[in-house]
Amino acid sequence: MKWLPALATALAMLLAQRSLMHDFQLESYQFPGYFRTLRRNWKRALLPGVTLAAYLTLLYLAYRSIDRMLDMSVGKILLALVNAALAVAGGWWCRSIFQQKKAKKPFVVTMRVKRTYIVMGVVYTLLCTPIALLTKVYFCGLLPLLLPLWVALGGLLAWPIEKLVSEMYFRDAQKKLAARPDIIKIGITGSYGKTSVKFILGTILQEKYQTLITPSSFNTPMGVTKIIRERLTPATQVFVAEMGARHVGDIKELCRLVHPRYGVLTSVGPQHLDTFHTLERIKNTKYELMDAVPADGCCFFPDDGAICRELYDRTEKEKRLCCLHYSPDADVWATDVTVSPMGSRFVLHTSAEEIACETRLLGEHNIQNILLAATVALHLGLTMRQVARGISKLQPVEHRLQLIPSPGITIIDDAFNSNPKGAEAAVKVLGAFQARRIIITPGMVELGGQEAAFNREFGRKICGNADIAILVGKKHTQPIAEGLLAAGFPQGNLHVVASLDEATALLRQIGRPGDIAMFENDLPDHYSET
Repeated sequence: MKWLPALATALAMLLAQRSLMHDFQLESYQFPGYFRTLRRNWKRALLPGVTLAAYLTLLYLAYRSIDRMLDMSVGKILLALVNAALAVAGGWWCRSIFQQKKAKKPFVVTMRVKRTYIVMGVVYTLLCTPIALLTKVYFCGLLPLLLPLWVALGGLLAWPIEKLVSEMYFRDAQKKLAARPDIIKIGITGSYGKTSVKFILGTILQEKYQTLITPSSFNTPMGVTKIIRERLTPATQVFVAEMGARHVGDIKELCRLVHPRYGVLTSVGPQHLDTFHTLERIKNTKYELMDAVPADGCCFFPDDGAICRELYDRTEKEKRLCCLHYSPDADVWATDVTVSPMGSRFVLHTSAEEIACETRLLGEHNIQNILLAATVALHLGLTMRQVARGISKLQPVEHRLQLIPSPGITIIDDAFNSNPKGAEAAVKVLGAFQARRIIITPGMVELGGQEAAFNREFGRKICGNADIAILVGKKHTQPIAEGLLAAGFPQGNLHVVASLDEATALLRQIGRPGDIAMFENDLPDHYSET
């Protein structure tokens, strides 16, 4: 009956690994990101396996001792069954106590997860069975000690299957798009601002075209593939695809899927430095979109006076440039810009026309985003009136400077992943309000070796734009606190809490009617310090 504890151990390990599989999923099944999470949260990563190993080892030692006392074969069989049931129950217990109870992004049991679990079940069975048959049963109980590594091994062995499945769906989406040569295909990329520009462009283009945009932050090959296969219809006239990247070649892969005729670059900056390592590699990866634009297409850039302008100047294909203020090189620009806590007004210009525009979107940086989208829309044949009408209909994108009025404290929800430029723009928006201003933030991540420096500078920027700062996570926000205090922020107005729940509770305690509270960034579950 030695095979029974082996199978029970395999099943217990499958159950106990739930929190580790969640981390693997949050890192998009990328091994470098998964191992960074293990290194950052090594105690939390080891706990399920160590707890299960201790439980199983004690259980199997007790089983061995009792088994020796029994002479009846029926008794031995019953004991083995009870032992196996207790082993599986131990796995379920570990699953229950170590999974995130209030995950911001819950674990989703997708078909990929199911396939990976099947592979891991085979791996665990092949690991446990020889140990149980050839040595002592209780040695099986030690296998969960390496549970984080077994999860990685299972993911690695499942990778060829996933690659095959992904390529099958990828090719199906390619064929569906290729069958519609009439569709106007637009790719949007950038270190930040791409989701906002995508939603702005989609709203404006709806004034003339039936437009499909990738929803939310669907910006990976499989995410875009899913939208093409499920939502592209015969009525679709324009397809706008957001293109995200964490590694060199990611944009090229998305272009292989979409084959965009038009490319839009929103920004280039220090984002995902933990995977790109240098700004030069980020720049070259973003430019993969422009390299993919055909000779009869067009490339669109904002004049940021820096990298985007440099890339515009080096582009030899047809191109368009927008600028927040007048520039002789700009195709589209704005004048008479007025930014208030309730929205913005400006005059939209081309060399031939101008029109007054209003929007509810907050912040000067959103005017730049609108100008970029307007430049694309005008190139695609919309009139200035259609563009202005589309601009007036713009709604704040969820979790991106979304103003949520209330009778008590007014909330500005800017909880989507933050970056140095976006964070600076956000605190400027907060600073424009004539009220007591509170900021709640865990700071920024994925900035590589410069992360502490960027967070320290973020702290300096908060000073003068906020009256009270609530920092979430003592360890990670230490540089922000240093920057705040160095800039002269009152120490009595600086609060550090362990979690977002604690921050929200503190806000309820110290907040007063009329206050403005901004939630700037909200880190994923695998960055939690609790």
